[in-house]
Amino acid sequence: MPGVIMRAKAGQRSRSSPRESGRRDFLTAMGAVAATFALGVPARATADARDAATAAEYVDVQLLNITDLHGYLQGAPGSNSVIVGNGGRSYTVGGVAYMAAHLERLREGHPHSLFFTPGDSFSGWEFDAAAFADEPTIEALNRMGLDFATAGNHEFDKSPAMLRRHMEQGIPFPVEGRDTSFTDSSGLRFHGADFRHYSANLVRSQDGTTVLPACNIERVATADGRELPLGFIHLTAVGSERFPGSYQPGLATLDAVATADRYAALLKSQGVNAIVLSLHDGAVAGADFNSGVDPSGPALDLALRVSPDIDAIVTGHWHTRFNMMVPDPNGVPRPFVEAGCYGQVINEINLRLDPLTGRVVRELTVSTNHPNTRDVTPHPELQEVVTYWAGQATARDRTRIGQQSGSFLRARNTAGESTMGNLAADWALWAGSRPTDPENDANVHPNVPAQLAVIAAAPRVGQTVIAGDLVLDPASGGAVTFGSAWRAIGFGDPIVSAWVSGQRIHDALEEQWTTTESGELRFAPLAVSRNVRYSFDARGPVGDRVHPADVFIDGVPLDPGRSYRLAAPSYTFLASDGYPALSEFQEPYRHQRDFESFVAYVRETAVLAPQPRGRVTAAGTSSVAADVGAVVDPPVLLLPDGTPVPRPEAAITSADRPLPARGGGRPPC
Repeated sequence: MPGVIMRAKAGQRSRSSPRESGRRDFLTAMGAVAATFALGVPARATADARDAATAAEYVDVQLLNITDLHGYLQGAPGSNSVIVGNGGRSYTVGGVAYMAAHLERLREGHPHSLFFTPGDSFSGWEFDAAAFADEPTIEALNRMGLDFATAGNHEFDKSPAMLRRHMEQGIPFPVEGRDTSFTDSSGLRFHGADFRHYSANLVRSQDGTTVLPACNIERVATADGRELPLGFIHLTAVGSERFPGSYQPGLATLDAVATADRYAALLKSQGVNAIVLSLHDGAVAGADFNSGVDPSGPALDLALRVSPDIDAIVTGHWHTRFNMMVPDPNGVPRPFVEAGCYGQVINEINLRLDPLTGRVVRELTVSTNHPNTRDVTPHPELQEVVTYWAGQATARDRTRIGQQSGSFLRARNTAGESTMGNLAADWALWAGSRPTDPENDANVHPNVPAQLAVIAAAPRVGQTVIAGDLVLDPASGGAVTFGSAWRAIGFGDPIVSAWVSGQRIHDALEEQWTTTESGELRFAPLAVSRNVRYSFDARGPVGDRVHPADVFIDGVPLDPGRSYRLAAPSYTFLASDGYPALSEFQEPYRHQRDFESFVAYVRETAVLAPQPRGRVTAAGTSSVAADVGAVVDPPVLLLPDGTPVPRPEAAITSADRPLPARGGGRPPC
């Protein structure tokens, strides 16, 4: 069957790995734990499902899933660590060591148990995972026995090759022990995932071929030794290839409903009568993690329309928590669930299969969202993983990767220029001129080196890729550490180089100024690379402050009629930060992601030296009519407890983009 992977019986493994025994041993290693597990309140398809546990004539299949872990091995950040359940009760949640303990308890008495995720397991936002190419997350999921995964948008924050060849197969990209392929908690080199990733609707734009297998079929045994197939269809959020972090010029996503219906029919034609949809897209449905109230969003729209042959719909992407039954197009209830994010919740769906036909007895279906509480004894094996990588991260944070001869600060002069902004623009030019990287296998246009670069130092909306200052530390001899570089620039988006007309570059420079409803002039300065000089008239009206003849690239005036190869973050090209003129670009080429790219820039440059300011000049400032405009730095988004929202999430939630759900809801990732 094209795009479909046949798998062994649930609970069995045909592949082996250096730690294969360790992956499952922990399921029985702990025995009873001296703690009270918080239980959710089930959602039942019908009242008959209350007695489903005693329906011995059926084959019980347990589906366990988590979503949007994002590499948070230690625990959910800030107030994300507290969720509210039935009756308003609060639970402190998160952490894979606690999750492993809960999984062990949930799996007891279920010979046919499958553990999977609808996506965004990695592209770690926690430094402990992100600093090691997300390999710690894969190790944790391997040890917890993840069976398979849907590819979310963040699984493509680097490239399809990175997902398939490194995360699945363990092939180094590019330098072993420096960029990838680190030694894990068992003392072995990273060998890749012991599970596969799937997506039915993510395709290569040039030929329409799927990047990953579309479906997988698991098999469970009946009492008389026969096998019943259970099919899983996997969908990636539509438009993922146009999200800033997962921007991939050579990929496309197909319509979700049409794709799901197509594969449901295909599975059905092959004798698969039990089908689950794992969807990396979601909805909003109230605050209670184990119910659903007034749902809305793309996943709900799909759930109401998609083939009635699909027996359950497991969602992700929206970082929300709900557990409910919704009617299929024939009016028959089926589970519609999402298990939050950052390891907050484990969803459990119990399906009963007719042993003769393999069909799901829908009226006996039960679904429960279980909080991943921290009031249990953490599993020792997973705790070792967490502790090991926390120690490795501390050491890597302090590793020297370069030197600086002075401080780089975000403090701006009258023209909006700063040494940190100049450094970022120079890095962007370097990054946009790098040779072709075999890891970036989803580019379809030539890699033409950039001729100039811009960075939004204080954008009109959204966030800036500049995260902090690089302050000289004389005591260390001006050392630039891995951690200081990592935290100075980046929120998880790649640098992109593309052809942009001179007119559009000019228009983007004009877009630095806007007038608020109250009549205040706002200034959102763009930092420019070292080979660019321009001046603006502080007396001019909005839209007429920069003359093309006053913009010089390599000493030559800007020509509005010719094209230039521009480098900027994908965030800027996609108009997420408020410069729409640059969104009209041609032949984009995706380069390395900002975190890793800036670290590589520091390594190659060796010594960072602050450049004199003077790339931008404000003319006419002595005139009484002059007004440079007020610069407003992007606000630091805070969680309810006052801690900062993770920078990748803050960049996405504050970006200039439409609100797709009724009531203003939209996914944070």
